[in-house]
Amino acid sequence: MGMKLEKNLNKIIIFTLCILMFILYIFPFILILINSFKGRLEVVANPLSLPEKFDFGNFIEAFNTMNYGSAVINSLIVTVLSVSVIILFSSMLAYYLVRYDSKIGKLIFMTLVASMIIPFQSVMIPFVTVFGNLGLLNSRGMLIYFYLGFGISMATFMFHGFIKSIPVELEEAAIVDGANHFQVFFKVVLPMLKPTTATIAILDVLWIWNDFLLPSLVLVNDNVRTLPLSTFYFFGKYTANYSVAMAALVLVLIPVLVFYFIMQKKIIAGVVDGAIK
Repeated sequence: MGMKLEKNLNKIIIFTLCILMFILYIFPFILILINSFKGRLEVVANPLSLPEKFDFGNFIEAFNTMNYGSAVINSLIVTVLSVSVIILFSSMLAYYLVRYDSKIGKLIFMTLVASMIIPFQSVMIPFVTVFGNLGLLNSRGMLIYFYLGFGISMATFMFHGFIKSIPVELEEAAIVDGANHFQVFFKVVLPMLKPTTATIAILDVLWIWNDFLLPSLVLVNDNVRTLPLSTFYFFGKYTANYSVAMAALVLVLIPVLVFYFIMQKKIIAGVVDGAIK
């Protein structure tokens, strides 16, 4: 009886802690949502209260001011192409490093792994200075190239571990059947990398779509700005329109939430499968 009581008590404590953690996590999002319907003065006067009346004008103003349609297209182009090239090049590199073992290959792999511990902030100033002097900034193509450089290390590391578990006999059988090395990779190896590919795609989509720092350094012109950069329109040097900014943040969150709800099962399955491998 005492064991059962203790077990039930533990369940209640864990459930209570989970509820508290959920409230702490969801509170900032609720705060953004309720303040997005308020006027500017109402947000400053009492940000924790419910709005006196729900005003959708903030969303219309935010949509027009941040050029929402163009920003969404820019974010989609940058995110889709960046994730695609990261997956393609990192999977090919990992396959080469695993199957064609050499001292140079080991050096390349160790260099990639070591680069993962270098924070972007430590190379940020030289990065902007060098590429700015070369006139290579303010381009979506260069931003995609930079994401490839910063994202290939982790992706290669994850693919490397998975490819080592794939039997070489499958590839040898394909070669006996007349397949060349590219056909072996794209028709035999790459389809078997789906769990890791899903994990990398999900993590990189969330990283690139929500990234502010790197695009803020690379993209200057308004017509190439991504969604996170567009929210900066509402914060001036001396003033800030918090109510419209909150509405803009809600608009920015909508595509991420839609992506998460559509990919929810694949996100969980991909992360679990990738962790096991």
